[in-house]
Amino acid sequence: ASSATDSQSKDKDIRQKLVETGHVDVVVSVGNNFFYTKSLPCSLWFFDRAKAAPIKDKVLFLDARNYYTVVDRTLNEWSDWQLKNLNAIVWLYRGETEKYSDLLSDYRKALYHSGVVLKERSLWETANRAPFTEVISAFENYLEKQKERAKFDLEHVLRSDKRRVEADWNEKLAFITDQIAIAKEANWLYEKFGDGVYADVPGLCKVADLAEIEAKGWSLTPGAYVGVAPTADDGVDFAARMKEIHAELLRLQAESNILMDTISRNMEEMGI
Repeated sequence: ASSATDSQSKDKDIRQKLVETGHVDVVVSVGNNFFYTKSLPCSLWFFDRAKAAPIKDKVLFLDARNYYTVVDRTLNEWSDWQLKNLNAIVWLYRGETEKYSDLLSDYRKALYHSGVVLKERSLWETANRAPFTEVISAFENYLEKQKERAKFDLEHVLRSDKRRVEADWNEKLAFITDQIAIAKEANWLYEKFGDGVYADVPGLCKVADLAEIEAKGWSLTPGAYVGVAPTADDGVDFAARMKEIHAELLRLQAESNILMDTISRNMEEMGI
């Protein structure tokens, strides 16, 4: 349970002894709705008695509470590629850079193959060498064009063939959408770690040593270490925007007062 990472009394003493052994390797925070029967979050603790010397007295904290795929209203999961990305962070923390490079190659191969399946030379050439951001754009543009073609075909197909044509198009559009999701996961990973150098990422991962963990009361809550991811600046002047909102509020209040006066007069005229 998530409470076990930060509870006090005997639990704290147990955590301290576990950390001091040097065997605590990775701690992962998991969000809500990852279980069929429970909606509560949890944490995953990984132990390794054969940790390499450089990380013997270190722990990798991963906050994955905001990283998941929604299955439905009551269930979330990690896709296969998301699991690979979480693994990749652990590989880099352990210095296993070849595994990380192999994963990037797997992304390229998967996206290249999808371009071949779709018989679109521009897609497989882009997937083979372009930055992942460009791969995403290429597949998204292709998806929009295919949606237009699907709409045209369904408007002009014979009624007897409509169900079959619609099923074919739904399958193709779903496949393209899946490839976009793969490209986005590749970009998510590459933007953070490039060609394979581990770095702490605010809001996601942090490597802490024993001194840092002791300073936090032997807490094993990833959120206490990784911090909060920076938010993008939307370019809005907060003070100016608040003045606009206040002016709008005053205008609405004035209109409300006028309406209330009108309603009151109408009620009086009706003798109510």
